[in-house]
Amino acid sequence: MIEVIKGWFEKHFSDPQAIILVTILVLGAVLVMYWGKILTPVLAGIIIAYVLEGLVRKISLLGVPRFIAFLLSYALFIASLALLLFGLIPLVISQLSQLVADFPRILDKVQQLILSIPEQYPVFADQEIEKMLGSFSSELVSVGQKLVTVSLASVVDVFTILVYLVVVPLLVFFLLKDKDKIKQWFRRFLPEDSGLAYSVWKEVDVKMGNYIRGKLLEIVIVGVATFLPLKYMGMNYAATMSLLVGLSVIIPYVGAVAVTIPVAMIAWFQWGASSDFVYLMVAYLVVQFLDGNILVPLLFSEVVNMHPAAIIIAVLFFGGLWGVWGVFFAIPLATLIQAVINSWPSIQKQEV
Repeated sequence: MIEVIKGWFEKHFSDPQAIILVTILVLGAVLVMYWGKILTPVLAGIIIAYVLEGLVRKISLLGVPRFIAFLLSYALFIASLALLLFGLIPLVISQLSQLVADFPRILDKVQQLILSIPEQYPVFADQEIEKMLGSFSSELVSVGQKLVTVSLASVVDVFTILVYLVVVPLLVFFLLKDKDKIKQWFRRFLPEDSGLAYSVWKEVDVKMGNYIRGKLLEIVIVGVATFLPLKYMGMNYAATMSLLVGLSVIIPYVGAVAVTIPVAMIAWFQWGASSDFVYLMVAYLVVQFLDGNILVPLLFSEVVNMHPAAIIIAVLFFGGLWGVWGVFFAIPLATLIQAVINSWPSIQKQEV
């Protein structure tokens, strides 16, 4: 058994480049797993700068000097951040407050619906309905307690958020401005013979950058496309529901199904089984159809070449490790693993 393990190790790790690649991956994983929370603003700054770098390159291709392209990209980032902070977030908070105020009315409607079940379906006894209402009420009390806890905790986190709002834009500014200097500084710590790590990074760089930028663009397009029909039809909490629908594209396949439930419930509570409810759901499903069959292939046709089962497993695995960030970066991380696997046989070819 020991000889088998030794032979396998010598076969796959005899090349120094393989050891360098594994060392870099392990150090990166340890850094994120153990110091991820502390380095959250740094990681956020790196990700945003990485996304904006693609925009800087595209503007530079038009003949614009890099420094001007950097200033234009950074100005667009600050404008988007201001629109988010002073436009969308206050509107969503206002609609959530309205939803809390309307919650007793929604609860009463749900109870009336449950009480009408024995009339429509005599197979259910009144005692079963009472038990159903009792468990439903207890669940609501539990949810209410959790909401209060989250609200108190969020007050404590306000100062942290304010610090991030100052630190992250500053980090993005300097990371974009001094990108070449920072890269040269990091190269000092890497071995000279790191061709395998470089080839893996080159493949991942293209796919990961295109994926992240495409996913952010998809969130905006799907959110706006959902908001327009919801707002036109006068649906309550249109901005909040549109934000949820936009963010749902982060989770492939599952997100679209999960977010349909609150959209349908809010629409049903507002209009009941009427034509308005049908029209809104048709418009919503059209947006979902266009996203899945036109927008996603257009944005990601050359980025992700993985089986749907592998994507779902990656979302579950990395989401379980790092929460929301893990879900968002599940496909890029799976792409990294795929690139390592694809590049590994090249070592054997070099030995032959």
